[in-house]
This record gives sequence, C-alpha cells and structure tokens, in this order.
Amino acid sequence: MSDHSGVGARPAALGEQAEWVWVCARVCKTRGPSAREARGPEPSRGRARERANARGLRVPVRASVPAGEPGLIQPSQEDFGLQRRRILMYLENIWWEREAPHVQYERLGADVTLPCGTASWDAAVTWRVNGTDLAPDLLNGSQLILRSLELGHSGLYACFHRDSWHLRHQVLLHVGLPPREPVLSCRSNTYPKGFYCSWHLPTPTYIPNTFNVTVLHGSKIMVCEKDPALKNRCHIRYMHLFSTIKYKVSISVSNALGHNTTAITFDEFTIVKPDPPENVVARPVPSNPRRLEVTWQTPSTWPDPESFPLKFFLRYRPLILDQWQHVELSDGTAHTITDAYAGKEYIIQVAAKDNEIGTWSDWSVAAHATPWTEEPRHLTTEAQAPETTTSTTSSLAPPPTTKICDPGELGSGGGHSIHFLTSVFVTLVLAAAAATANNLLI
Repeated sequence: MSDHSGVGARPAALGEQAEWVWVCARVCKTRGPSAREARGPEPSRGRARERANARGLRVPVRASVPAGEPGLIQPSQEDFGLQRRRILMYLENIWWEREAPHVQYERLGADVTLPCGTASWDAAVTWRVNGTDLAPDLLNGSQLILRSLELGHSGLYACFHRDSWHLRHQVLLHVGLPPREPVLSCRSNTYPKGFYCSWHLPTPTYIPNTFNVTVLHGSKIMVCEKDPALKNRCHIRYMHLFSTIKYKVSISVSNALGHNTTAITFDEFTIVKPDPPENVVARPVPSNPRRLEVTWQTPSTWPDPESFPLKFFLRYRPLILDQWQHVELSDGTAHTITDAYAGKEYIIQVAAKDNEIGTWSDWSVAAHATPWTEEPRHLTTEAQAPETTTSTTSSLAPPPTTKICDPGELGSGGGHSIHFLTSVFVTLVLAAAAATANNLLI
C-alpha cells in the first residue's frame, strides 16, 4: 500500500543498507536511478557529478530491486558508504532550507554586516541574494558587508559553503525607516451619533507599522471600533450629548526601527463637519436668459436633519471668469440664480453646515449649466430666400451722402461749361439791349 509520497511502505525487514535507501526514497520522492546513473560516476566528471548527486540525490549505484519495493534500489556493499554520506548531506541541506530565515530590519542609508550563521570568519563561503551570486569584494572573510543601504538591498540573502554548496545561513533583510510623528484628525459627519478619527504618516517607512489608538472622555476610556474598509480609521460613539468635557485622542506608531506618538484634545462641537450636499443639479429656466435653477439634497450621512437642520452655502461663476459669487441659505435645498450671463456656461457648487455648531463641509461635486437662449428662426421656403437676401443687402448698404466737388477735380470737361455760361451771358446782354431800344422808339 502506497502513502502520499509515492514511495511504498517501509519494508518489514530491512538491513542497514536497504533502510538508508528507503529513507532516501522517502525524502526524495524518487525511485531508482536511470540506466546512465546506474553505470556510476564518470571519471572525467568526478567531483562535479558528486555535488550534483548530493543536491538532487541521484544515487549512482548498481542495484537490484528487492521484492515488494518496486523502483527502490539496493546498493552494493562497496557503494554503501558513499550512499550514506550523500543522504546525510542531502538531509542537512533539507534542514537548512526548511529552517525559517532570520528576519532583519536595517535603516535606509546605514551600513550592515551579515554573518554567515555560526561559520568561522575565515570559512570559505559564497553569498547569494534572491538567487543571484554576490561579488566576492563585498565579503570580509565569511561576512557580507553592505554599505549605504538602499531600498533595493531588501531581499533574501543566503550563505553557502563554497566547495559543497551546503546552505549555512539565510537572512531576510528589510530596509526602511523609523516612523515620524503621525498626522491625526477627528471629525463628526454623523452628529449626534458619533465621530471618527483617522491618521497617516507624513512619509513612508517601507516596512510594516503598528498603530495603537486611545480615546479618553475625561478619565473614561472609550472604545474605538476599527473601520471595516479603511485600515487607518476608527469610530467612536457619543455617550453624552452636549457634554462640556473634552475628548483626548492619542495615537502611537511603531515598527522594527523605532516609534512615535501624537495626541489631540477637542470639544464635542468643534469637530462637527457634515459631508458635502449630494445630487447637485442646475437647469436653465425657460424664457429667462439670466436664470438658473439649482437643486440639491442633504448628505445621506447626516442622520437627523429635522432635529439638527443644516444651512447651505452656494457659489457659482461663468467658466470664462475666475471670481465666484456666493449665496448663503438658511434652509431649503433649492435656489434660483437671477444674475447669470446669457448664453454663458456656469459652474455651481454647494456646501453644508450645522445651523449652530461646527464648520462648513467641503464643496460638493460641481454642476454645470447654461441659461436659456432663444433658438434662431430658420428659412422654410426657397421663394423667401431672394427677398431676404435683397433686403439684407440693402439694409447693409451705406446711407447716401452729399459730395462737395473739389475744384481740382474739374478736368478737360470743365471748358465746355465755361463756353456755355459765356453764351448765356451774351444772350442776356443782347436781350436787354433790344428791350432798351424798343423803349426809345416808343
């Protein structure tokens, strides 16, 4: 009957040699050697083949398979000593590889010396990091020297015996920084139910940190429930409303390289700050080119707007300008803007605040809208087009003007006018003379 390793059960009666072979098969989860391996190590490869056999436990022996143990090998007497040494070497490697590596934290920029476990200083060793060989010039004897640590130095370091490649020691190195003073803030967006506190580090540490939060109301310790979604937030329920006793929240942070703390003290009413109003919508008002109708909803996180009403602050501006216009509203969730620029797109936001205590919320998500504009009239028949074009053209023609001629503008055509005037003058003179003569005769 076979076990999970794929190797048969331990034979009932085994000699010392067969028992070592059975142990080998149990550990290696392998069966007998290949035909080439059964021929034994090649003289030309010698030591290299022996190392490979020790690592993979490919046992090069000439053997016969005992009854009841298919695939298992029975070494000859002359090969038993070598077989036993190889199994011991393999089991030693298995023990080192299965041993949890030593975890070590070091500060960014520091120098560090990694010893090769219990190996002597002058032991011949080779170091690897994440499976890659390290340069010999990084060694001081059997010790590995790392200078001016960077984040890229983090990794799994392993020390091997240079000749046999036995694993001697493993170090899991983490490079990071001690924590700076955390940033802590508390806020009540669900007044009067409770408040929450959140925290973060001003700079990363690159290694795991542990936070511990303590909340006091006077001398009474209050429970701070961890937020299920945000790991750096916890919630506290108000035990006494309108209390004049101050709250004190302290937080400590620690990691393998250091620790730090901070604390804040506040009154209940100073941290009340609602969430922004929701579903802000702006619409044009038909036939009113300077009006916009704005509506919104009370934040859904505010638990009792009837008992603890909110007031609102509205700001708006056209996109072409940077200056905001403001309107404060004591109640209601709607407002009509009456001084909008016709045809210009507007951006509108709303904030909320408890009527009596606390501070204004952040601004809501922006809404955009453009006031109503009259649609242009379009032509409906082709017959109207020539008339419209003609009237448009005439309406665009400049008005008539009276032109005063410059004497210099008279050209050769001016001579004819002079002769004509002279003829008229002579005719008039002659006519006057004839009339005078007739009067004398009479």
